[in-house]
Amino acid sequence: MTGSVFWILVLLATVTSLGTAWALGANSNSPPFAPAIGANAISTMRAAFLIGILAALGALAQGGSISETVGAGLIDGVAITSLAATAGLLTATAFMAFGVYTGYPVPAAFATTGAMVGVGLSLGGAPALDTYRRIATFWALVPPVSGTLAYLTATVLRRDDIPETVSVPLLAGVVGAIVANVRLSVIPAPSGAQNSVAGFVAGVAGAPPVAGVDPAVVVVTLLFGVVSFQYIRRRTQQSVDKGVKTFLVVLGSVVAFSSGGSQVGLATGPLENLYGTELGLPGIVLSVLGAVGILGGAWMGAPRLLQATSREYAQLGIRRSIAALVPGFIIAQLAIELGIPISFNNIIISGVIGGGLAGGSAGVSRRKIGVTLAFWLLTLVTSVAIGFGVYRAFATLLGV
Repeated sequence: MTGSVFWILVLLATVTSLGTAWALGANSNSPPFAPAIGANAISTMRAAFLIGILAALGALAQGGSISETVGAGLIDGVAITSLAATAGLLTATAFMAFGVYTGYPVPAAFATTGAMVGVGLSLGGAPALDTYRRIATFWALVPPVSGTLAYLTATVLRRDDIPETVSVPLLAGVVGAIVANVRLSVIPAPSGAQNSVAGFVAGVAGAPPVAGVDPAVVVVTLLFGVVSFQYIRRRTQQSVDKGVKTFLVVLGSVVAFSSGGSQVGLATGPLENLYGTELGLPGIVLSVLGAVGILGGAWMGAPRLLQATSREYAQLGIRRSIAALVPGFIIAQLAIELGIPISFNNIIISGVIGGGLAGGSAGVSRRKIGVTLAFWLLTLVTSVAIGFGVYRAFATLLGV
């Protein structure tokens, strides 16, 4: 491959990655603020502005683990070349564009994972079976876990013997406690890896563990939980409506941040080898590329989608909306910790169904659920085959 062809492929892969990140910012990051807009807690344009900022920050602070999995963990024995990255990204982006155009629920994580497996196999690589088992297990567990968490959350919110001045602050306390343990690239760790606020304080304190548990981590976790509980508690005591709306905005913020961290790797992962090994650039460059794409997509494309999704969440009701977003935050953070690419819409849809069951009806037809699941599987299988074929066609055309 001549130098000019290589740089053309670098440019094409970069533009395609930006386009993919833009599409993710416009579509996958919108659900977190839809309930707050539906409840008139925040305007559409302000929500779009916050989504862009928070999702971009999440991409910078948490996007590395999933990016590495997508870029290097799906295939053994070969490195993803610039041509392979271009083929994989074009395949995944085509699937996402098809989903937007037709209205079919195409999950970005399934399309990107399948496409990168396909181009990797076409390169002559071997299947990373252990990675596939981890990803498949996580994906299979997402619907029941998200649905169960949403069911339990909605049940607590619906109980007449637990007033909203208690139930909503309790959920805020749980979210706050989790935030204390979220690992971020901007918080230093002794090993050089990401660290959490609780982990950083524990490292500074240097207290000996008790029964394998660091007491400083427990204290910081409880402190974050108590502060979050008290803040929302005071708001709900002043006005239940004001307190719930405040929690919707806070919950939307942390979920949007998590969404950026969990989704950006789908756009930047295919470029890991190209940017890191072939071009010798630091990892922050790729993170910034993905963050810029997500920011642009959120600011330019999210407002219209937010107006549509906010109407859907308004029909669901505040309790069911909260019940869908709390599991979304928890599962997204777990996926980031494990480096597993996920479909955020998969989590939210499962949460909506679980929250609906708490009220006696899922509100979603069995046929719609079946069609959605079938389309997810079809996306995964066909993206592998098309990614394989697209790379072979490119390689043949360029004589690689």
